[in-house]
Amino acid sequence: MAEGDNRSTNLLAAETARLEEHLQGWGEVILVSDRVLRWEKPWFPAAVIGAISSVFLMIYYVDPSVLSGISSFIMLLCLADYLVPTLAPRIFGSNKWTTEQQQRFHEICNSLVKTRRRIVGWWNRLFSLKEEKPKMYFMTMISTLAVVAWLGQQVHNLLLTYLIVSFLMLLPGLNQHGLITKYVGMGKREINKLLKQKEKKNE
Repeated sequence: MAEGDNRSTNLLAAETARLEEHLQGWGEVILVSDRVLRWEKPWFPAAVIGAISSVFLMIYYVDPSVLSGISSFIMLLCLADYLVPTLAPRIFGSNKWTTEQQQRFHEICNSLVKTRRRIVGWWNRLFSLKEEKPKMYFMTMISTLAVVAWLGQQVHNLLLTYLIVSFLMLLPGLNQHGLITKYVGMGKREINKLLKQKEKKNE
């Protein structure tokens, strides 16, 4: 068991090191984005929502076709990939990092690797369910996709995308400030109260 744990730890460290090397040119931008997304200042959530709203209002105003939208998005990614590593050191100052900055960058890369592993794990579990319990897999997939299709029919595509992107961008800050744990705990308590009341009525 210890061997397996050591191997997993070494593999995680190797993957993190590779990602750090790959994202080194984006280091300053990633650290600034991390501070904003974790709400280090009280006005950061409003700034995040303002920036996202501006982008979506522009998309709504321009109303590009799917092909134009995808092409423009990929073009912006290519421009950022080319310009950011060159311009970031000039914009943010020195090329020399402090130990604290390097440590935080390492933590971010480690979190990204762990998140990717979790997603792959969920994907693998889904296919394991397909092999082990095909009927449950079929019913779960059909029910989930039917709900998603109904939701997509009720809510405008752009609004739904805006809500999803806003939630994902606010998620690190919500998690950092313990708001998710707080409200999930409140939800669990309310559900437990309802279950207890139901049990009393049945008695």
